[in-house]
Amino acid sequence: MAVQHGPAAQHDQGAQHGAAAPHDQGAQHGPAAGRRPVGTVGTGNMGGRITRRMVEAGHEVLAVDAEPARIPACGAVPAKNLAELAERCDVIMLSLPDSPVIESVIRSAGGLLEHARAGQVIVDLSTANPASTRRLHDELQGRGVRYLDAGISGGAAAAEKGTLTLMVGGDEAALAQVKPLLDTFSAHVHHMGGSGAGHVTKVLNNFLNGVTLAATAEVMVAGKKAGLDLARLLEVINTSTGVSFASLSRFPHIIKGDYLEGGLTGRLMAKDLRLYLTLTQDLGVTTLTAPGTLTAFEVSNALGYGDLISNRVVNALGDLAGGVRVSEQDSEQEER
Repeated sequence: MAVQHGPAAQHDQGAQHGAAAPHDQGAQHGPAAGRRPVGTVGTGNMGGRITRRMVEAGHEVLAVDAEPARIPACGAVPAKNLAELAERCDVIMLSLPDSPVIESVIRSAGGLLEHARAGQVIVDLSTANPASTRRLHDELQGRGVRYLDAGISGGAAAAEKGTLTLMVGGDEAALAQVKPLLDTFSAHVHHMGGSGAGHVTKVLNNFLNGVTLAATAEVMVAGKKAGLDLARLLEVINTSTGVSFASLSRFPHIIKGDYLEGGLTGRLMAKDLRLYLTLTQDLGVTTLTAPGTLTAFEVSNALGYGDLISNRVVNALGDLAGGVRVSEQDSEQEER
């Protein structure tokens, strides 16, 4: 079920609980009087951009981060700890790297579970193990807290523009309550079902993202070694059956030397692919494609590209092909 983009029926209720105001109120420059701050845990690559969108829409954001110096850069105010965040915020956003970190933030001494209050909503924007998500949902529900798993798609560019796609699992009334806040950084919000459904959807989507990225990278390296004009090759692919997000939105930039740094790193891509393998095993679904795709990113990471954007897998495949670079700019630099 898709939640329509626009004012939610529960705007008044949402305002009482610290949810975002509609976009027209976001034009105000500064927090609305009397509104409780929004909490954020994680202001890194994606969390920082999302936080900045909420701040620009007129919301005060109170944040906790493992690297506190990142917090002012996105316009948020540092909280002393998770206890203060839970005390002052009715809506808390999580943007964290994986389930172990999420579990620590929620379950550890001084964490959100210990200090949770009935009526709070926690929105987990991370890519996480759905089984872990469901367990956390049940534990928080026992404290009267509604936990939404809200996978995001669109990358850093969409986060900057506020056009992310969200796939959400959990209580639909809680989603309606916080949707005006989600609207500050998303263009599409889809309610996928009960707890864990959002993170299942995200894992499935990221698997396809990884497959098409690795496969298109391989084709670009092969095309380069075959002596093809890669811009022309992409024109053909993008009007043919091989078209994908990677061929449409990534490689036209990559072949010019712009790897679109700032997006999902190679290490995080490998983590997401492992989540897909775990999910298919749990579901009893055979996957023949995932192992090879995971290997592509694991090799890329081992070659030194793990902390760079996952698009760099094309350089790893080029290394294996004898030092091929699909970008003329990179080729010239290496020759020099």
